[in-house]
Amino acid sequence: MAKPGRPGAAKGKKGPTKGTGGKNKRSLEGRGPTPKAEDRAWHPAGKRKAAAERYTAAGGKGKPGGSGQNRAPRGKKDDDTETVTGRNSVLEALRAKIPATAFYIAQRVEMDDRVKEMLSIATHRGIPVLEVTRPELDRMAGFDGVHQGVALKVPPYEYAHPQDLLEEVIDAGQTPLFVALDGVTDPRNLGAIIRSTAAFGGHGVIVPQRRSASVNSAAWKTSAGAAARIPVAIAANLTSMLKEFKKQGVFILGLDGGGDVSLPSLELADRPVVIVVGSEGKGLSRLVTETCDQIVSIPISGATESLNAGIAASVSLYQVATLRAQKQD
Repeated sequence: MAKPGRPGAAKGKKGPTKGTGGKNKRSLEGRGPTPKAEDRAWHPAGKRKAAAERYTAAGGKGKPGGSGQNRAPRGKKDDDTETVTGRNSVLEALRAKIPATAFYIAQRVEMDDRVKEMLSIATHRGIPVLEVTRPELDRMAGFDGVHQGVALKVPPYEYAHPQDLLEEVIDAGQTPLFVALDGVTDPRNLGAIIRSTAAFGGHGVIVPQRRSASVNSAAWKTSAGAAARIPVAIAANLTSMLKEFKKQGVFILGLDGGGDVSLPSLELADRPVVIVVGSEGKGLSRLVTETCDQIVSIPISGATESLNAGIAASVSLYQVATLRAQKQD
């Protein structure tokens, strides 16, 4: 015996079902055409339009990012582009004409002179200008990154060759002054050293190919834009490179707390030199130590065990620059 079905249930083959018969047609009338994407405030196109209007009101000309270039580039997740953050770093990178792929600016950012110059440079160079939320910039800047409302996407850093740097300085009639890193793996220390090298008349920074910090977003930020002006070279083998420099008349000075020469008594400051900075924990490696012409120590209070790599390099560069200036007088 067949079980009674629920009331209204279809029996057997499903037949044609009733349509609405136009019953709801009236409810669709009178709404008008759908607004354009750029006229909807929540739509990405609407946000870009608002950004363009704000930029024009701030004194800019034309549309941020150039005509037709206002969509964020969608790179692969595994791309190796870097994000430069901070107003000084971004401005220096733009001034140096680094081939940036996108300029990001926070919504309702304070329009100071630096921001206006960034927008002007980006617009004239056709770099897409994208207005994003501050949480999005926080994500791009990474842990403890300070973006100050701006960020710039740049391609991977192009390293120089140590020999090319040396030849360029010699050809320019200058006395070479380089800093080489031995086991320094913190990119913030690298950035600080790049900044100090620029401040005290150095010509470049040299890092080994392995076990070393690289020029990434953290180094860019710490360098305060100096990474756009001071070249960084990679040595396939640091010890071999230092030996080659020695053959060309460059003196190698290693920094170590137990050095045989005190920094204020340094007599080689006016010669072509490479200052080698070791890691804060292990110091200089054995092979690099054996290659150095002199091991130089920085006099510090006995209460302080050591200086980190960035500070040690900065103090040494300042002393070399001071001694060179004194000998020129």
